[in-house]
Amino acid sequence: MTEVRAKKALGQHFLTDLNIAHKICDSLSGGTSDAPCPVLEVGCGMGVLTQFLLRRDDIVTWGAEIDSESVAYLHAHYPEFAPRLIEGDFLRMDLRARFPDGLRIIGNFPYNISSQIFFKVLENRDLVPECVGMIQKEVAVRLAEPPGSKEYGILSVLLQAWYDIDYLFTVNETVFSPPPKVKSAVIRLRRNATEHLGCDEKLFVRVVKASFGQRRKMIRNSLRSVFGDFGGAEHPFFTQRAEQLGVADFVELTNWVDAARNDRH
Repeated sequence: MTEVRAKKALGQHFLTDLNIAHKICDSLSGGTSDAPCPVLEVGCGMGVLTQFLLRRDDIVTWGAEIDSESVAYLHAHYPEFAPRLIEGDFLRMDLRARFPDGLRIIGNFPYNISSQIFFKVLENRDLVPECVGMIQKEVAVRLAEPPGSKEYGILSVLLQAWYDIDYLFTVNETVFSPPPKVKSAVIRLRRNATEHLGCDEKLFVRVVKASFGQRRKMIRNSLRSVFGDFGGAEHPFFTQRAEQLGVADFVELTNWVDAARNDRH
């Protein structure tokens, strides 16, 4: 079978550099040869990364691939992988049903859904101890940035609440077919020791999203537009902007919002 055509609608840019594929594979920790752990590759394409994953005996490699042309290519070239290649949309997969004991996630993620992939990792954070992904450089920088940076945003806070994030290395446009218009980067998420944030976690997400909803405004104004005026009560963070607050600050702010709303009722 000839090579797979890259489809713009699927955000496909196939990695062609074997050294980088090997490096991405080596960035993922695994289990042991006696107790290999499941790893799900999201977007296997033509198997450039898959081939290195399949050589490791400390992991059991699974694949999620939405493109039927890629699935046919992988079946033809990696027949031993076929029983563990799931044709379908990763974002719609029930990871809990398929991997009840947990899984690691890896991939050269399609740029147009990389943020959604990370939101799915967050939803399944009790199952996913580690995720290694190649994404657009600008998104990678944003996720790994500490508070105080212009790039720091909603997904930075939510991921950093539950994961330690390492920006591993930058990848040039020239090693893809077709080459993207931007640089890429590989990042690694490793689950941190946090089991509970110490606040209402659903409200935490709402407070973070509301705070960044109007980035240029002070937090007071951003929160008021979502939660009302808190009966005139003020918090010391109200005069700051969202990008100045770290995870612990947002936890504190969430508890304050929770108490202020209860006082109002």
